[in-house]
Amino acid sequence: MIKGSSVRTATHPIDKLFLDRWSPRAMSGGAITDGDLRVLFEAARWAPSSYNSQPWRMLYARRDTPQWPLLFDLMVEFNQAWTKNAAALVLFVSRETFEHNGKPAPTHSFDCGAAWVSLALQGELKGYVVHGMQGFDYDRAKTALDIPAGYRVEAMAAIGLPAPKETLPPEMQAKEAPSDRRPLAEILCEGKFAW
Repeated sequence: MIKGSSVRTATHPIDKLFLDRWSPRAMSGGAITDGDLRVLFEAARWAPSSYNSQPWRMLYARRDTPQWPLLFDLMVEFNQAWTKNAAALVLFVSRETFEHNGKPAPTHSFDCGAAWVSLALQGELKGYVVHGMQGFDYDRAKTALDIPAGYRVEAMAAIGLPAPKETLPPEMQAKEAPSDRRPLAEILCEGKFAW
């Protein structure tokens, strides 16, 4: 697998982990052990959250299990074309209210995002491909997976072992490379919004 640090350059000195992590689609079809998957979930568990509320929930399925179609069938055809070789799929959900007082939790999605990035970075450290996506049916996910009211479906991720880009359909191969990022000047402003 291409390491992002081999083709990306940071403008300030950051750990290469942040450059190495990217979202490949090419996966080998190899299985992930329950132990390795639990390590990724453990990393997500330790993410920070408002009031330590930990609003994220993760529903998952490993390929070749009865649970796999529950998540796989929610995705659009484009995502199914490459996730068929993933070892696991994870659906991230967040609780919209605080458990301790029932009031709205304004940062539930933000906190869930912290859990996602923790999982993704741990996956990179363990040598897995971790690719987040939004190309699935959010409404159907709520009903098919019995997600109760008060929880928001946030995103899905595919986890797998890396494979050469040539294992992808030809139209996907050209895009199978680490992408760059906007310069800080385009995303950072001291004080008032200035864009």
